Amino acid sequence: MSTPKTTELARHRKERMWMWVQLMPVLAVLSVLFGGALILAVMQSLGFAPWFGVNTFPDLSYFNALWGNWSFWQSLALTLYYAIVSTVIALVMGILLALALIRMFPGKSLYKYLYKLPLMIPYTVGIALAVIMLGNGGMISRISAFVGLIGDPSEFPQILKTHYGWGIIAVYVWKQTPFVTLTIYAVLLGVGRETEEAAAILGANKRQIFFQVTLPQILPGIVSSTLIIFAFNIGAFEAPFILGGGFPDTLPVVAWRYFNDADYTLQLQGMAVVVSIAVIASVILYSYLAFYRRYERRIGRN
Repeated sequence: MSTPKTTELARHRKERMWMWVQLMPVLAVLSVLFGGALILAVMQSLGFAPWFGVNTFPDLSYFNALWGNWSFWQSLALTLYYAIVSTVIALVMGILLALALIRMFPGKSLYKYLYKLPLMIPYTVGIALAVIMLGNGGMISRISAFVGLIGDPSEFPQILKTHYGWGIIAVYVWKQTPFVTLTIYAVLLGVGRETEEAAAILGANKRQIFFQVTLPQILPGIVSSTLIIFAFNIGAFEAPFILGGGFPDTLPVVAWRYFNDADYTLQLQGMAVVVSIAVIASVILYSYLAFYRRYERRIGRN
């Protein structure tokens, strides 16, 4: 004779089984497209490419040649610099904008639509805008010369095509700040302002309210948005290729140069670069997520 508890467990198992049945088509497609491509990339980076007349699998010489070259580590440092700096700036700006959106101010209804516009514009358009606005012959340099800040547009400080990457970072921040804002704003709407108001009534100042009340509440949104934009930034190609300062290039650009070399066997070296990017990004993101999980357990939130 079944009890209400066993009946509930059986119903729960059926619901979970039905959920997996519904997800199977999507999981199958993702496994074939993503998993298959990943396995093939790893095999090519280890010397498996019979269509090129190369089959030395397993062969670590491509990784040894890559990691033994000092330019690889320079490219890695540049890649991480662009990814980390742009992620931090977009995160700070997104948090500030989200905190502003939960308050009332003139023109809020219009601004709630305006700040989302970059989400609908492709990255290539943002890159073109950076060239038009920030180049030495761009609009800002011409306006600066017109108002007398500089004598000639050519005297405008070099922003693009340098390893400081201000143009690259500007494009990333311009595109990703609305995404971070939207994510954190949704979290803030869900938690409400009751706890902040209670903390204020109890005598907490604005700094204490933010760090002890608001920040722990929006931390899941911060972590999820950071994971997404950092993963994109570390593997992005277009902005560093067009706006970067040349050698040393970021790792995605290095991989692209290998893939477009006249010697098609160098594609295996390019695959070693791609796999290296995936491994490095995975280690960083896993460590970041593990640190966050440890923090969640420490404060008793699972």
